[in-house]
Amino acid sequence: MNTFLNALSHDGGADHTVAEIGQQPRLWREVGRIMEEGRDALDAFLAPLLARQDLRIILTGAGTSAFAGRIARGELARRTGRRVDAIATTDIVADPYGSLDADVPTLLVSFARSGDSPESVAATEFADRCLSRVSHLVITCNSEGRLAREHSGRAASHVLLMPDGANDRGFAMTSSFTCMLLAALLAFTAADGPVDVLPVAEAAEHLTTGGLDDRIGTLLASKPERLVFLGSGALKGLAEESALKLLELTGGAVVATADSALGFRHGPKAVLNDRTAVVLYISNDPYTRAYDLDILAELRSALPQGSVVAVAGRPDGLPQSDGTWLVPGLQEADDAVLALPAVVCAQLIALRSSVEHGIRPDNPFPSGEVNRVVQGVTVHALPQQHSHGA
Repeated sequence: MNTFLNALSHDGGADHTVAEIGQQPRLWREVGRIMEEGRDALDAFLAPLLARQDLRIILTGAGTSAFAGRIARGELARRTGRRVDAIATTDIVADPYGSLDADVPTLLVSFARSGDSPESVAATEFADRCLSRVSHLVITCNSEGRLAREHSGRAASHVLLMPDGANDRGFAMTSSFTCMLLAALLAFTAADGPVDVLPVAEAAEHLTTGGLDDRIGTLLASKPERLVFLGSGALKGLAEESALKLLELTGGAVVATADSALGFRHGPKAVLNDRTAVVLYISNDPYTRAYDLDILAELRSALPQGSVVAVAGRPDGLPQSDGTWLVPGLQEADDAVLALPAVVCAQLIALRSSVEHGIRPDNPFPSGEVNRVVQGVTVHALPQQHSHGA
C-alpha cells in the first residue's frame, strides 16, 4: 500500500474507500478465476444469442455502472461483430420506447453494484415488456440484491456474481466498477483470446503501492478549484467516471467535468482558468492517440506548468516528466483494458482531494442529500407506446 493510503488506512472516515481502492488487483485475479470456472455455463447461455447476426447488445447501468458500459462498448462490438450500444438505465426508464427496438433480438447486459436501485430493476422489467425477444446478462456485486434474486434461475437470464469484496461499503464505486468492467470484457472473448488479467493487476499494483504519491501531490499542490478529465473512444467513458469520482468523494467541493479530446474545444473549454487542472487519458490506438496528443500540447501551452497530466500506457510522443503518468506493462492493450488500471489514478486523485478538503471519503454527504444507493425515484407506470409529438 502506498504511503498516502497507508496513512489513511485506519482513519474512520476513509478506511472503506482506502481498502477498496487497494484491493482491486487482488479482486481482479479473483474475477478471472470466477469467469474461468463459470466459462462453460456462460458460453452455453451466450452462444445461441451471439449466433444471431441481428442481435443487439445493450450495456446498461446508472452512474458509474453506466460508464462501465461506455468503456466496454467499442471493444465488445469488435469482439462480437454485433451491434452494441451503451444506454444508461436512467435513459431506458425515462424513455423506454426510444431506447428499445421492439422487434430486434436483444441481450441486455446490466451492471449493478447493489442491484437494488429502482432504475436497475425497472430497466429489465421494461425490456421484458417492450421487446419481443430479450435475454439478460446481469453483472452484479450483491447476491442478495433484487436484480440478482429476480434473474437467478430464469431461462432467459444469466447472473454473474462478483467476489464478495467487490460490493463496496464506501460511498463511491471503486472495486465494484472495475470488477464488473473486467467481467464484461472477459465474458465476450475475442478471437485472439481473453484479456490477460495478470499484467492489468500488476499495473494497478504499481499505482496503488506508491507509484503516484508524489505526482498526485504535485498536481494538487496548487489546490485546483476545477478539474477536467479528457479521453477519446473508450477512454471518454473513463473520463466521465473519473469526473464523477472526484465530485462524489469531494462532496462537490471540486468542480469536475469530462469530455473527449476533440469535443472539449467546442464550448466546454470555457471551464479553463488558472485554477484548473487537466488529466488527459492518452489512447493506445495510433490514430486516436494523435488527437489526444494535439489537445495535450494545446493545453500545456495555455495552462500553468504542472497543471496538465497525461495518463498513458505508452511513452511515445510524450515528454518524460512528472506530467506523464505511465501505466506499466500495457503498451499494446486495448483502451477498454487500459481503463482498468488507469482509473486508479482518478480514484487516488479523488481520495486525496477529499481528505485535503476535510471531507470523509466513506461518507462525503453526511446529511444524506446524495445516497450510496439512490433514493427518491418514482418509477411510473409504463404507458402504451406513443408518439413523442402526440
